[in-house]
Amino acid sequence: METKYIFVTGGVVSSLGKGIISSSLACLLKARGYRVTIQKFDPYINIDPGTLNPYEHGECYVTVDGHEADLDLGHYERFTNVPTTRANNVTTGRIYQSVIDKERRGDYLGKTVQIVPHITDEIKRNVKYLGNTGNFDFVITEIGGTVGDIESLPYLESVRQLRWELGSNALCIHLTYVPYIAAAKELKTKPTQHSVKQLQEVGIQPDVLVLRTEKDITPEMRRKIALFCNVSPEAVIQSIDVNSIYKVPIKMHEQHLDEIVLRKMCVPIECEPHMDPWMAFLSKMDAATETVTIGLVGKYVELQDAYKSINESLFQAATYNDRKLRLVYIHSERLTSADVADKLADMDGVIIAPGFGQRGIDGKFVALRYCREHDIPTFGICLGMQCMVIEFARNVLGLEGANSTEMDHATLYNVIDLMEEQKSISNMGGTMRLGAYDCRLISGSRVAEAYGKTEIKERHRHRFEFNNDYRNRFEAAGMKCVGENPTTHLVEVVEMPDKRWFIGTQYHPEYSSTVLSPHPLFISFIRAAIAYKADREK
Repeated sequence: METKYIFVTGGVVSSLGKGIISSSLACLLKARGYRVTIQKFDPYINIDPGTLNPYEHGECYVTVDGHEADLDLGHYERFTNVPTTRANNVTTGRIYQSVIDKERRGDYLGKTVQIVPHITDEIKRNVKYLGNTGNFDFVITEIGGTVGDIESLPYLESVRQLRWELGSNALCIHLTYVPYIAAAKELKTKPTQHSVKQLQEVGIQPDVLVLRTEKDITPEMRRKIALFCNVSPEAVIQSIDVNSIYKVPIKMHEQHLDEIVLRKMCVPIECEPHMDPWMAFLSKMDAATETVTIGLVGKYVELQDAYKSINESLFQAATYNDRKLRLVYIHSERLTSADVADKLADMDGVIIAPGFGQRGIDGKFVALRYCREHDIPTFGICLGMQCMVIEFARNVLGLEGANSTEMDHATLYNVIDLMEEQKSISNMGGTMRLGAYDCRLISGSRVAEAYGKTEIKERHRHRFEFNNDYRNRFEAAGMKCVGENPTTHLVEVVEMPDKRWFIGTQYHPEYSSTVLSPHPLFISFIRAAIAYKADREK
């Protein structure tokens, strides 16, 4: 069939969950046997979120082909089990850069370059790129920001044009907020009416309304919204708060969102979506009564989105191990040798988070020493793995002042050093070691045992590496280099076999953990944490 294009816009306020609604719809369509992908268009001028501070934008997600992307792409993958690429996340910066490059080459033959048609044409080209590959039946496009934002106007104009060009092959879902006024004890529909009116003013009539709400919206109120917004009553759907984002697809299916979309796009409805594996996951989640407690040591712990993929990977792994996850955030800047015992003694396992820069690094060293000496299951990711190496060099190998040259250019023991090919790079954006690389694991290692194989491929986002000049000294003292890139021989994984579970990965396994394919390392880590808890309780 011809590729169908679904556009998801938002109104009233940001952070309503357009990404979760997009992912939920994709999940349902995929469960019906369709080939589905999702893309995000972000209205900021940055080329990508790679140079954005987590305080600005939360986690930076990395695709298999090495693109630094919006964190919503993590949701897309977790809900659909379909890897994303550079084509799945486009920013205004990328759009303008492409148009300016064409103008400089003379592609526009001396014409005046304008928002319409040149910028909008470039947006439309990017929207249709995934569909033109012929690999997808549905392309869901999430438009970042909120209707009414100046930054979003070129995207909305492009959506307006595409809806006319594509006819029944295009559909618009608009997500809005229905606030509850406690003093009046009433839900208010006026913000939704104004939001739809703003969308109509730029020439877009939504086909489906999804109403984000904390309270149940009555059928009468939905009919009122349908009347004022020119939307059929059955296409006004509520998205009420649930205790897990993974229940949203089920809630959407209960209200027939997937059927409404198929019907409006003239696609025959032949069967129910095959959601058995998804429902099995939810059953495990709801049935779990025992808890596993994991401490996450990092410097952005006050930001719920800074470690989003790690949080979700831990939650998925805990669920598959029949446990509820209790995640305790531990600020690495405030962790000292004086209070580390109080903060970590009750943890069943500890994650040392990734990141960049000196801030909070000493707290990670303190945590790692305590975990290593008390044999607590510990997982270091990227910078967390590098901190494992540095702490071991200082306190086991006796290399006083050992460090990464990222933190100390003059260190005598550069156990972590800048990659050779990175030394001549001055631009910060998109220049790290990014994307999926091969890794060969040593047979018999705990990591190989977790994966069930020795040849793997994982995603990276870093500049600094383990210094192989020190490899023999580490291995002789008990920290084994059990995974390496088969071409460059760069160390990818370290572990201490004499510990319960003490493993560091230079790569980011959290990027490839999904609901239906949880990452084996997180599964193994949580299993070790559960066993450690049982030993303590004995």
